[in-house]
Amino acid sequence: MDKQPLDTSPLYQTYQRAPLAFERGEGVWVETRDGRRFMDLSGGVAVNVLGHAHPHLVAALKDQAEKLWHTSNLFEIPGQRRLAERLTANTFADKAFFTNSGAEALECAIKTARRYHYVSGQPERYRILTFEGAFHGRTLATIAAGGQAKYLEGFGPKVEGFDQLVFGDEAALRQAAAGADVAAILIEPIQGEGGIRTVPTPFLQLIRELCDTYGLLLIYDEVQTGIGRTGRFYAYENSGVVPDILASAKGLGGGFPVGVCLATQEAAKGMTPGSHGTTYGGNPLAMAVGNAVLDVVLEEGFLEEVRRKALLFKQSLASLADRYPDVVEAIRGEGLLIGLKMRVPNTEMVAALREEAVLAAPAGDNVVRLLPPLNVTEEEIRTAMERIENAAARLSPALQRASA
Repeated sequence: MDKQPLDTSPLYQTYQRAPLAFERGEGVWVETRDGRRFMDLSGGVAVNVLGHAHPHLVAALKDQAEKLWHTSNLFEIPGQRRLAERLTANTFADKAFFTNSGAEALECAIKTARRYHYVSGQPERYRILTFEGAFHGRTLATIAAGGQAKYLEGFGPKVEGFDQLVFGDEAALRQAAAGADVAAILIEPIQGEGGIRTVPTPFLQLIRELCDTYGLLLIYDEVQTGIGRTGRFYAYENSGVVPDILASAKGLGGGFPVGVCLATQEAAKGMTPGSHGTTYGGNPLAMAVGNAVLDVVLEEGFLEEVRRKALLFKQSLASLADRYPDVVEAIRGEGLLIGLKMRVPNTEMVAALREEAVLAAPAGDNVVRLLPPLNVTEEEIRTAMERIENAAARLSPALQRASA
């Protein structure tokens, strides 16, 4: 078969990439090959919780790389057991299964829920209730769970077993939860890609109540909200509504690909030898970095500092919204998971911020995400605010009319 002529890149054209190539970074700062310096408030999309090239993470990776990279899960991996013990000791969970990504952690969560009902003698219970606006990953199962048409288009029949409900519709939730074939309810405590939409605590409480009433499992997708991003180790602590299963990734590796599915012992009872597996998940390199991340994030006082700095940042942003109401409509989010609900197109704001040497990430519902490292300093927040204000001023229709 003859090759077709290539376009200018050998890569799949699945991203509209910004024309920037970064060579090095330190903390909140990244530098391009040609020496331009940017403040990174995109954080690799909530991944770089401790910024770039954090010395403790670098040392952990180097030390492990000189010893052992990979052995497979056919053998004991001491770092994996240690990370699992620390995660379960600091959460609701009793069990952990390590993966390479958030989508894989969600796949494990879905399988755990379905398997739970199978071994409980109810194999007919396999459907998962999810919510419109959600994003759970890019695998065939997780795009079905999210249910967004733009991610489903062109990939054949939607994977069976996922029912999307309107975000916040209590009546629809009550009716759907009573279904005899429902296994679990899957929700992000804060929708990330969906526009930094926080699920109200009463709605989460209702979900928990319905799960308890009908014998369903509650699954949280905390891929983006976990590992201190909202000012708590996991976002479920903000509401006090505890899940049975939780998927985590992104910040867990601080930039190294690591994911984990956490579950109670009861919820995980069906995950017996041979029921699930992974080649790379939980390998020694990943576990060394994951443990290094927890060394910092679980240090006494660290998360309290995150909450304090987040309050400072959000108060400053609220003041910005007051001064530029024709640009910024509202400030959303918890901790350092911050969304600017825009009145101008969010892509224009992202571009304007880039002109001010600030990197930000777009989200749904015309939102711009700000995801600084959790160890960002107050001085860096002030610098960021100066640049964000410059970007807002550039986009303000009122200022443009005044200067015309």
